[in-house]
Amino acid sequence: MDALFAGDLSVPTMILLFSALALALGFEFVNGFHDTANAVATVIYTRSLPPTAAVLLSGTCNFIGVSLSTGAVAFGIIALLPVELILDVGSGPGFAMVFSLLFSAIIWNLGTWYLGLPASSSHTLIGSIVGVGLMNSYLSDHAFGDGINWGKVQDTGMALLISPLVGFFAAALLLVLSKALIKDKALYQEPPKDGKPPIGVRVLLWFTCAGVSFAHGSNDGQKGMGLIMLVLIGIVPAGFALDLDADPARIAALQQDAGTTAAWFEAKAGDGAATMDSDQAKIALSDYLRSGKMVPSVYAAAAVKSKELDQELSGIKSFADLSVDQRSLARRDAFLISGTVGKLNKSGELAKTDETKPLFDLSGNLSKVTNFIPTWVKFAVAIALGLGTTVGWKRIVVTVGEKIGKAHLTYAQGASAELVAAGTIAAADIWGLPVSTTHILSSGVAGTMFANRSGLQADTLRNVLLAWVLTLPVCVLLGATLFGGSLFLLLRVFGVH
Repeated sequence: MDALFAGDLSVPTMILLFSALALALGFEFVNGFHDTANAVATVIYTRSLPPTAAVLLSGTCNFIGVSLSTGAVAFGIIALLPVELILDVGSGPGFAMVFSLLFSAIIWNLGTWYLGLPASSSHTLIGSIVGVGLMNSYLSDHAFGDGINWGKVQDTGMALLISPLVGFFAAALLLVLSKALIKDKALYQEPPKDGKPPIGVRVLLWFTCAGVSFAHGSNDGQKGMGLIMLVLIGIVPAGFALDLDADPARIAALQQDAGTTAAWFEAKAGDGAATMDSDQAKIALSDYLRSGKMVPSVYAAAAVKSKELDQELSGIKSFADLSVDQRSLARRDAFLISGTVGKLNKSGELAKTDETKPLFDLSGNLSKVTNFIPTWVKFAVAIALGLGTTVGWKRIVVTVGEKIGKAHLTYAQGASAELVAAGTIAAADIWGLPVSTTHILSSGVAGTMFANRSGLQADTLRNVLLAWVLTLPVCVLLGATLFGGSLFLLLRVFGVH
């Protein structure tokens, strides 16, 4: 936490820093009562827990999920952002990017919550990121749309598209299997208006509610963490550009692999590396990461940046031995080298062999010392998400519990939908993919209603589908508009460059 105050920050910059942090935590607070309502809907409507107890259970499990999360999703979100804005996040455009992303996400989440529509915070954030990227390319000299990580957007988009289908069909199948294997008729009937379900049923649904809440926290909570880290890296690089707790052995290994990597790229580049300076190398690798267009200068640029990293790490045992400017430069070089190795591998230009093993080792270790989440950031996000869960949940709960199917939710339906949702989100967390808790669970409820032949309410499904379809284009527009507006304010009013 002391690292927040490292460095000499001006008063306007401090205001922007804490405003950005407050907005990021506000996004997670809204996410808590918007998305987590899905987790408590089934346990409330099967009367397995009273609303207050259900919300407290869900909030607690969200808190634990965030606290134990890996960080993979957090930096998966960052990978979607335009390269030049990541490299210069502490500049005016970097600030404008963060503020526009957060404002557009909060606006859409609050709007759909007010209307009681289950909408996806993941869709919201990704749409905003694409909008920022499009506006950034429009305002720069690049081709329109250039700079957006379309490959990562496609991977994330496929996860967001497929996961609701998984929720629908897997929950329906699980309900059918339950009916075939478990013959207790009480599980498949509407809960009595008076009295509680059997203790075994209640425990099962407590478990599923806790599982969805934990999985939601471990996945959705990371989106706010990623944005917070982006802010901290740009404004307070002294404490957050590199993991200051990295052990000397890892730093020594990084330097050794950086030297080997520089030699490998030099051999590929020929005489090109000798005639290229640091700024030219940065531009060449930034262009490659932005456009994906492979040119011979990429090898020369990677050799220059690998050699610089080797020199930056020479003779140090801790990243604290570097000056603040050196830490920022080392992180920038690490981002460019790691991104280049990854893109070369993905495009088939770089195969994994014994000869190239140091390149992949370097890339992996660089990710470990740059893609880290301080404990206090996790806890701050966990608290915001957990507190958000305890308020404002009722609008979404009513939609999921009463308006998707024509019949009341049964115990088996609630358990099937939540088990599938928890499993799907947990798998996405392992793969570092952001998915929508809202869409998976509401689709799971719809799937169980379909499998049970309970009937579906067409009006609700139409509205949910409309929100699902509109979220991306609306947030693209919001993100682009807010980025342009906030960029103007920060440059002209606050004087942040």
